[in-house]
Amino acid sequence: MRIAMVAESFLPHMNGVTHSLLRVMEHLTERGDEMIVIAARSGRLTPAEHAGVRVDQVPSFTLPRYPSVRVAPGGSRRLMNTLERFRPDVVHLASPFVLGWRGLLASQALGLPTVAVYQTEIPAYAARYGIPYAEELLWQHVDRIHSGSTLTLAPSSAAIRQLEERSIDRVRLWVRGVDSERFDPSKRSEAWRRAIAPNGERLIGYVGRLAAEKQLEDLAALSSVPGTRLVIVGDGPLAPALKRQLPDAHFAGFLGGEDLAVAMASLDVFVHPGESETFCQTIQEAMASGVPVVATGRGGPVDLVDSSRTGWLYTPGNLDEMASAVRDLAGDDGKRAAFGRAAREAVRTRTWKSVTGALVGHYSDAIELASGTSPLPGSPLHTPRLQTPRRRRTSRP
Repeated sequence: MRIAMVAESFLPHMNGVTHSLLRVMEHLTERGDEMIVIAARSGRLTPAEHAGVRVDQVPSFTLPRYPSVRVAPGGSRRLMNTLERFRPDVVHLASPFVLGWRGLLASQALGLPTVAVYQTEIPAYAARYGIPYAEELLWQHVDRIHSGSTLTLAPSSAAIRQLEERSIDRVRLWVRGVDSERFDPSKRSEAWRRAIAPNGERLIGYVGRLAAEKQLEDLAALSSVPGTRLVIVGDGPLAPALKRQLPDAHFAGFLGGEDLAVAMASLDVFVHPGESETFCQTIQEAMASGVPVVATGRGGPVDLVDSSRTGWLYTPGNLDEMASAVRDLAGDDGKRAAFGRAAREAVRTRTWKSVTGALVGHYSDAIELASGTSPLPGSPLHTPRLQTPRRRRTSRP
């Protein structure tokens, strides 16, 4: 299969969108598929190719105060030329918004099937960045992109409901994989822990981008949990402000590779307070590392965290409840270990190879749909691939 990937985010900027795309590319290459990536140029840092895949770079600029986010405005003619030369069977729009919109228009003009991956709830960011009046306008743009795509893939049941409430149809569930060999409880390092908590404190950690939409200021509520130390792994525009707001926390900065795997496995409890997550890959990585999770009960975490078995979900905005859940796990070694084992088992089979195989199935369906072939009743095009999450326990610590 020949696949053109229009990437709203790509190297050198590593985030959830980039990470997912790289892992998918890895396994598509193993299958023998041919690919091209169309991505925003980031000076000389954007590679001309990655793992043998050519990267076609388009001009872009950075957002004010957020240099890791590139915006690539313009018309669709340049992308049409690239697609005409490559002649893909399908166009993969990775978290489309600006460059992805151009990719959609170019694909429509050429009659190419498109699979749009909904991964970032951009409209919800508006209020966090001081422009709440823009939220509905941003949603209207999201509506145009996904209504115009052949298929839309969403990573969680909450994201599917969100899109369907906007009258977007042809939405499928497509989750993310996790590398359970890289993220493994065996990576836990007592030396790493002693360097941060010499008095034996339990380590309560967050891993991810330090940005407004992650609601990291909520972590200040954990200062009331005795015998613990907060660990923040990651970087972003809010780093200076967070260091002032959380003076007792350990800021490890950006970590990757084995350094990240060691840090994740060395935590006692993982906490994610963001309410705008369509999935939350770092929750899966914590679970694969055998670390129980405390997360807000909205969005992607609702599918990932089985409350009272692999962690706790708390009511969005209820920071006392969040602190109580952390206190429950930090203070009970047996419960924490049991939750950690259950967490790893819950994601153990969710490999990137199996997830990429499901993606190829969606590609094939999009190609069939775009060709005008009517699917048989009861086929996946009529029955969304949505697994109903287990009923959540309502008890709280």
